[in-house]
Amino acid sequence: MANIKSAKKRIKVIETRTARNKATKSRVKTAIKKVDAAVAANDKEAAKAALTAATAEIAKAAGKGVYHKNTASRKISRLSKAVNAIA
Repeated sequence: MANIKSAKKRIKVIETRTARNKATKSRVKTAIKKVDAAVAANDKEAAKAALTAATAEIAKAAGKGVYHKNTASRKISRLSKAVNAIA
């Protein structure tokens, strides 16, 4: 356990940031699952709507530094490819 005041503060700050990052990642995963479900059901309109929401969520996460920008781009690209593959 930390004894120094600044170290104690860092522990609190890290816990707060970890919780925030976890919540953001959870929102992204949920958005991705919605896109995947719409793609699996072959529902083009629902998939496009879910893709828009998921793209915004992933971009926000990348902007906050939760995901690296290349990771975010890869996720968006894969989702877009899946939605565009629906006949």
